[in-house]
Amino acid sequence: MKSIKFITAQEAVKVIKSNDRIHLHSVAVTPHPLINAMCERGRNKEFRNVRIQHIHTEGPAPYADPEFEGVFQLESFFVGHNVRQQTQAGFADYIPVFLHETQRLIREGYLKVNVAMIQVSVPDNFGYVSLGTSVDSTLAAVENADTVIAIVNPNVPRAFGDAMFHISDIDLFVEDDSPLFSIEPGLISDTDRKIGRFVAELVEDGATLQMGIGAIPNAVLTMLGNHKDLGVHSEMFADGILPLVEKGIVNGKNKKIDKGRLVATFLMGSKKLYDFVDNNPGVAMQDVKYTNRVNVIAKNPKVTAINSALQIDITGQVCADSIGIKQYSGVGGQIDFLRGASLSKGGKPIIAMPSTTNKGLSKIASILAPGAGVVSTRANIHWFITEFGAVNLYGRTLQDRAKMIISIAHPEHQEGLDKAAFDRFGPHFHFVWDE
Repeated sequence: MKSIKFITAQEAVKVIKSNDRIHLHSVAVTPHPLINAMCERGRNKEFRNVRIQHIHTEGPAPYADPEFEGVFQLESFFVGHNVRQQTQAGFADYIPVFLHETQRLIREGYLKVNVAMIQVSVPDNFGYVSLGTSVDSTLAAVENADTVIAIVNPNVPRAFGDAMFHISDIDLFVEDDSPLFSIEPGLISDTDRKIGRFVAELVEDGATLQMGIGAIPNAVLTMLGNHKDLGVHSEMFADGILPLVEKGIVNGKNKKIDKGRLVATFLMGSKKLYDFVDNNPGVAMQDVKYTNRVNVIAKNPKVTAINSALQIDITGQVCADSIGIKQYSGVGGQIDFLRGASLSKGGKPIIAMPSTTNKGLSKIASILAPGAGVVSTRANIHWFITEFGAVNLYGRTLQDRAKMIISIAHPEHQEGLDKAAFDRFGPHFHFVWDE
């Protein structure tokens, strides 16, 4: 096995030079010691025009702050909460891309990675380390970067699948034992429970689930206690899945590929989740080109893909990445899984969201806000769910869709939406919809 010589984070980041592109490991394994050392060099004006890319990171993201204008330029694949304000102010930027193609940008040379900064598990006896809770597009960066800097951290779980690679692919090693970023499951509101109940009613025994993190996915999972033989093939999963695994409800028996295994490309949750993944052959952390590829997703039966949105119009156009012209998140894997579920035998693509914002404004609109990004087109949308019900828009006309969508809007906003639909479609449009 290759012997490891550890150096400090400050020494490691000396390889960064002006005009380089840096890829950062994402989510829970964001390499903060390297980030802090890099920013220290940036404050000293030791380089300029260094581009940084990542899906999304957790914890501070100082490289996106205004003080580093001209030093760092962030180009996110997904705008997380820690860089949202800076992105909306123009100090950082966003690359629109389907999540499954983030690795392609790297592998096919569209984005040349000079330095990949990652965290890995402690090497095993054969010299293999694991990317732990995030494989995503980071494996592509490891394979293609000029220089790979790795923090070896005993808190990074030894996850299997594409997460494993040999230390010979690492150039510089840094030691750290900081805990991974973690988050406990949040509270579930009455609205979330109502939405979760409608979604859970659509989940069949033997289904393969895709869902993200948050109150609605957690609400759905709490209502699947009487289901049987569920599987998981998702871009991510969180703590909410663990009770179902412990009860044998999630066992992957009906999956056609990766039978018996939970498949994801990144994770976000508590230490309990990370401990569950550690040395667990029942979990496969895979390259995003696999987890999010439509034809791979579609191989499993009854894929039930549960995604959310920021706004939907009365014809079914879904905005999930911006609030008007203000970039809020990203395209992510929504289209990957909506398409994959629609092509799966017995699959159900679902968009689920509250009918109103926290301020009481309707998230269902006559037209999307000016500048809003259409992440999922009308043709992609099947099931749409709010706390007021579930409707299947697939194969429906524009007028039928408007009636169905308005029927599960908040009652306080239905009259205004009905009037807008009447103005759009003419006097023959009537709100009353017969199922």
